[in-house]
Amino acid sequence: MFLAFQFQSPGPIIWEIGPFLGIGPFVVRWYGLLIASAVLIGVNLSQYLAKRRGVDPDLVGDLVIWLVFGAIPCARLYYVLFEWQQYKNQPFPSVFAIWNGGIAIHGAIIGGTIAALIFARLNKFSFWQLIDLIMPSLILGQAIGRWGNFFNSEAFGRPTDVPWKLFIPPGNRPLDYVSYSFFHPTFLYESIWNLGVFALLLWLFFWGLKNGNQLKVGTLSFTYLITYSIGRFWIEGLRTDSLMFGPLRIAQLISLGAISIGLIGLFWLYFLKLPLLDTARKKNNYTQ
Repeated sequence: MFLAFQFQSPGPIIWEIGPFLGIGPFVVRWYGLLIASAVLIGVNLSQYLAKRRGVDPDLVGDLVIWLVFGAIPCARLYYVLFEWQQYKNQPFPSVFAIWNGGIAIHGAIIGGTIAALIFARLNKFSFWQLIDLIMPSLILGQAIGRWGNFFNSEAFGRPTDVPWKLFIPPGNRPLDYVSYSFFHPTFLYESIWNLGVFALLLWLFFWGLKNGNQLKVGTLSFTYLITYSIGRFWIEGLRTDSLMFGPLRIAQLISLGAISIGLIGLFWLYFLKLPLLDTARKKNNYTQ
């Protein structure tokens, strides 16, 4: 009965043709398809939310382009820096082989935040308004993107015998666990958690609309930081491939910092009742 709950990746490649005229084969990978799908879905969702807030959806569409160019390179750079021992003896092009996996969401958030700040400043628009509109798409994209880890047989947890265990091929197992076949499907845990955060952010968004835009600007962003980071802190403790800083798991440290920032931000907005520092003082019914 429990066999139906055992996961096993069919492999990272959807299909492959070629080679042609001495050029390598054309390969379509699940990882790239999922990232592209997450971006397309996210653009449409954020533009829809922008319309509901009275924000120009084209502005949000332009922002997404900036976010992609800011987030993905930084996500890869972040991962490579913390895994430099793995890459230093490999051919240099492997540093850019993002389709093989190896990006870090915290690096993406850092790069995306910098890109959003620059974009908001250049367009003289509220940074907090813009990223509030992006947050539901971001967490949905994370839920989708985690399945890339499944197809690549990476980012899994410790060995386990739970009914929903994940089979990992011998070549993908850590040396300490090479004799184990089944592991915690942490990709699944985080994907489900992120979908829950997505539902919460959408509920808050539409609750704010229904109640006369009482949701203060920045609320969705701070709520994202708290709720996503709580789940990530727990799930990271199960993983076998965490990026480390000495004996400490980097993702857990950053998660604790993000939770603190989120709590301080909500306290600032709702208890001190103070406005956030912003890139523009432009007011409309959403910034009150």
